[in-house]
Amino acid sequence: MYPSFDLTDKVAVVTGASMGIGYGLAKALAHAGAKVAVMARSLPELERLAAEIAAEGGQALALTLDVTDVSQIAAAMQQVRAHFGRLDILVNNAGLGANHPALEVTEADWDSMMDVNLKGLFFCCQAAGRIMLADGGGRIVNMSSQASVVGIRDHAVYCATKGGVNQLTRVLALEWGARGVTVNAVGPTFTYTPGTAERLDNPAYLQTVVERIPSGRVADIKDVAGAVIYLASEAGAMVNGSVLLVDGGWTAQ
Repeated sequence: MYPSFDLTDKVAVVTGASMGIGYGLAKALAHAGAKVAVMARSLPELERLAAEIAAEGGQALALTLDVTDVSQIAAAMQQVRAHFGRLDILVNNAGLGANHPALEVTEADWDSMMDVNLKGLFFCCQAAGRIMLADGGGRIVNMSSQASVVGIRDHAVYCATKGGVNQLTRVLALEWGARGVTVNAVGPTFTYTPGTAERLDNPAYLQTVVERIPSGRVADIKDVAGAVIYLASEAGAMVNGSVLLVDGGWTAQ
């Protein structure tokens, strides 16, 4: 009768977990009860994260993964299933962001962002989806952005990748929903992390951002984590193919 946000004994994968939002999401999922496999290119940061989760009473597995190397992805997802016995939740968080006026974007800029934000995300969905479909169900949460639905100056490539994430999310939801796998996306606004602190700690820059957010502040990681946990839990079981914007009203204007 009542919605449950409990993730006890669920197994979750978080890509791009070595810093920032991904680091916080992994800890939040563990706090909600999930066993968490944390993946990124840098193992020392992942091992520190896994140790922090264990110290708080959770279970975590640290695995190196470069999502631009498709050959690594399926093996990593199978390793999680072999270690924990199942794979219930995938949070596709690995991503790149960069400021480039459109006239200054190089082919390398384009390729690197597409490889991580779109190609890598898709093949993580595919590898995890194969396991979930075979096992009878699961939850996939793709990290999108408010920049997926509105234009942001100097972010042409980033906006294009995140718009693509939304469309991939919708198509996978159509293909897999009837077989028990929901696929949704979360689209945050500017979020305060160690990586964004340099800009957001600048009062002038912060003011230009907050002026666009009716809620009057930037997001923090727990705002994003609340949306992810909702979509990963039984409380979000009937939500499929949606993009949940955590933007304080930016896109309502």
